[in-house]
Amino acid sequence: MAQFFDDISFLIQRFGLTDLLDIVLVAAVFFTVLMLLRDTEALVLLRGVLFVIVLLVIFTSLVELPAFSWLISTVLPALVFAVPVIFAPEIRRALERVGRAGNMSFLARTRDITEKQFIETLSAITKASGRLSERHHGALIVIQRMQGLVEYTQTGVPMNAMVTPELLLQIFYPNTPLHDGAVIIVNNTIVAASCVMPLSASGVLNSSPERTMGLRHRAAMGITEVSDAIAVVVSEETGSISIAQDGKMIRRLNMERLENTLHAFFQPTEFIGGRSLLSRFFTLLSPKRTEDKGGEES
Repeated sequence: MAQFFDDISFLIQRFGLTDLLDIVLVAAVFFTVLMLLRDTEALVLLRGVLFVIVLLVIFTSLVELPAFSWLISTVLPALVFAVPVIFAPEIRRALERVGRAGNMSFLARTRDITEKQFIETLSAITKASGRLSERHHGALIVIQRMQGLVEYTQTGVPMNAMVTPELLLQIFYPNTPLHDGAVIIVNNTIVAASCVMPLSASGVLNSSPERTMGLRHRAAMGITEVSDAIAVVVSEETGSISIAQDGKMIRRLNMERLENTLHAFFQPTEFIGGRSLLSRFFTLLSPKRTEDKGGEES
């Protein structure tokens, strides 16, 4: 026991700030990986891989099996090349999040419309969602933020029309040519309708009561997993209103909660009139941007 405490004391004496930083960085890497894989099917796969590796290491260390040990030591390095293939969707999603987080234009974001005009747009979306909910008309409305969604708008029908409750009601009227798909809104304009969205790669919808949701909800989750857009969904079966952001969904919203949530996602500081001095500073440093023309799919 004395030897044990001597060893602990020796380690503490040699422990420095560099060692602390090293431990924190390693822990941060593991924490980030686990957070990115949380609620995904890849997490189950990762558990299986780790279990097999630990089992093989214990087995080869307890029993002297030269040929089997050689085989394992030869095959395991190949897993390094297999990881990017197995976890490709999760790696892509992580890099996209890092890219969005590192985009300094977040501090300098501007719109071609005033804050009042965009508030009116959010109000129109809220009113339309409420009426669609009362009539049990399914809908998927995607609102672009920083990240352009050109590839998704190209899958739909160009509109370039002002956002109004009446137009949204007409688009999502059952059995009309544009009702099946997503509407993509940029600023106060409906850029395209009947757009095709990527379905969610998350396992949340398969491991919870949300698995009963249809393709509109999966598409809403999917587009928010690959971009920073906001998606509003109206269920055709129940008439319930949901909102998706960053791969997460808030369900069973009434019109008041929907409007408050939308305003929370689109803060006044994102508009020209509400920017801080730091935002304006980065705007001056950043090159002149061209007009965004993007959208999302359902």
